[in-house]
Amino acid sequence: MSDPSISAIETEVAVLMRRGEATRRAMPVPAHRALDRAAYLILRHLAAAGPQNVSVLAAALHLDGSTVTRQVASLLRDGLVSRKRDPQDRRGAVIAATPAGLSRMSAVRKAREELYARMLAGWSGEDLSMLAALLHRLNQSMDEYARSVQAGRVPQVREDGPEEG
Repeated sequence: MSDPSISAIETEVAVLMRRGEATRRAMPVPAHRALDRAAYLILRHLAAAGPQNVSVLAAALHLDGSTVTRQVASLLRDGLVSRKRDPQDRRGAVIAATPAGLSRMSAVRKAREELYARMLAGWSGEDLSMLAALLHRLNQSMDEYARSVQAGRVPQVREDGPEEG
């Protein structure tokens, strides 16, 4: 038996992801198309966490190392990140956002924030805060779930709530 709330969440998240990408592509403001989602998230993470090696970056973004390596190669070609020797392990390398990468990421972030401000202009401050808190909680739950699965602890769903199994 399916929980109607879970079914509604599944549908709304799928629609949200599709509409978000379609809105980004349709925007006449060049900043909305200046970075794809992967590049934007890598640059946001590097801006917040500082230089990192690819394996740490991949783990933080819950991606395969080869996927991040390909994405970083594209960012390197575009001059949006740099690669330097890892000061902790001279055999490895760390990836850092360049000033150009930070500038482009900031422009995209500003354009997105302005878009959301326009789209949600009719919402109350309380509703905006609640949405932000619930989206943060959803993202935390997704991170926790991914870590559990990676550790071999897949939460099982029961009638009265989830349980790790």
